[in-house]
Amino acid sequence: MNDLCWFGSGLKSRDNVSVRVNAVVYFRVLDPEKSIIQVEDFNKATSELAQTTLRSVVGQHALDQMLAERDKINSDVQRILDEQTDAWGIKVSNVELKHIDLNENMVRAIAKQAAAERLRRAKVIDAEGELQAAEKLAQAGEILAKRPEAMQLRYLGTLANIAGEKSSTIVFPLPMELIIPLLGRSAAPKQQETS
Repeated sequence: MNDLCWFGSGLKSRDNVSVRVNAVVYFRVLDPEKSIIQVEDFNKATSELAQTTLRSVVGQHALDQMLAERDKINSDVQRILDEQTDAWGIKVSNVELKHIDLNENMVRAIAKQAAAERLRRAKVIDAEGELQAAEKLAQAGEILAKRPEAMQLRYLGTLANIAGEKSSTIVFPLPMELIIPLLGRSAAPKQQETS
């Protein structure tokens, strides 16, 4: 003979979150004499024992663990119940947590926490991308600094890009190597005029 005990219970997790848990316990009376002599009402006793056992087991888990490790909670509750109901001639064959319900405030808080975690991850990924880009730019700068002709090619490539755009103003940057000799020549005539 298989019996079924369905119950709902308000519980608190280890991290003090209130939850409502609906569970079902499947059990079988192996020794009818013990089940009548040892307890007054074995159905009620099994149900109440299941509720207190579930409260105890759930209270040892944080909310995240409770949601992720449902099978472990099921087997822990089943093992404890089976040990305690053995004296009543009852064998607990299965325990199933059917629903773990959170109140609306907790659901909103979890959603907010998940959104913040997604934003944090996105910022970390962006920062890692910026770091990689900066490292590559630094490497490119080192290569260009060692090879002046490479810098000149880069300059000509930039001019080609500018020429392809539909812009009315084009700025031509001049390399300092060309400007410095010109500055030196323009300063020389002024010195001659003052002497």
